Amino acid sequence: MSSALPPWQSAQWRTLSQRAERGSLPHALLLAGEQGLGKRAFAEAFVRARLCARPHAGFACGNCKTCALLQAGTHPDRVLVTREVNENTGKLRSEIIVEQIRGLSARLAMAPQLGGWQVAVVDPADALNPAAANALLKTLEEPTAASLIVLVADEPWRLPATIRSRCQRVDFVAPPFGEALAWLHAQGVADGEAILRAVGGNPGRALELARGDGMHRCAGVRKDLHALSLGRTSPRALAAAWAADEPDARLEYAARWLLDSARRRAVAASVETDPQWDADRLQQGFLRANRLRELLRGPLRSEIALLEFFSGLKA
Repeated sequence: MSSALPPWQSAQWRTLSQRAERGSLPHALLLAGEQGLGKRAFAEAFVRARLCARPHAGFACGNCKTCALLQAGTHPDRVLVTREVNENTGKLRSEIIVEQIRGLSARLAMAPQLGGWQVAVVDPADALNPAAANALLKTLEEPTAASLIVLVADEPWRLPATIRSRCQRVDFVAPPFGEALAWLHAQGVADGEAILRAVGGNPGRALELARGDGMHRCAGVRKDLHALSLGRTSPRALAAAWAADEPDARLEYAARWLLDSARRRAVAASVETDPQWDADRLQQGFLRANRLRELLRGPLRSEIALLEFFSGLKA
């Protein structure tokens, strides 16, 4: 296993590498799992290995002509389909549109320029809009002989079942707590245990927290919920503050903290910083926080939605 990939991906890498060596890879893979588990690094390493002229021990050599093209981003048989900037608004689209998939299908219908594989990565695949998903389905139903499509999805359930059924699914899950903690220590994170618990054992997310201001934000979420439960702050004040600073991340931390607090409350093991609501209110808050995260993917104004969320907690 390459040191470039984390140890919890060894089984997935071994399985796919062996299939590649036998020439029995499927035409489509779905790399699925929550954000932070290294799916994208895995996909990149796997794509490079498939296109490399002289792979070594299952990985790209890094020295051949094709590896140089990959490094420069100019390999003609590697295609990336992702969210693009809307030319009309100048902003990044929230979804992958049908024109992009039609372009991909046209590209894959042509012969590989370098005579080997054509490899396409669709990321995030769960951002395909319905028309794009339908267009991709047609491509998956009629694959070309030397093509491989790799779908990367944090939320694979958003993909139509018809697409999922035509891909070999490769799941990524958080490793055991001790393994994740050892990996964090190897990355230079000293206080890994507290950070790891804050993100439900996800080592990649924990590393992001440790290297950014995530722990500060996480601590702020706990403080805000505790203050709200004691009537020391208002729903309106919190709604304005959270809407202005990563509302989705704050709601994710809130959901985890509310659920953990509910579990402690149920066995009379609360800690001082837990919100002072009963277990049922905490459990409902957890469900509402996750539901709101889903709603905020649409056109809903975050401050108004957060105001309703906090008001519901306080009521």
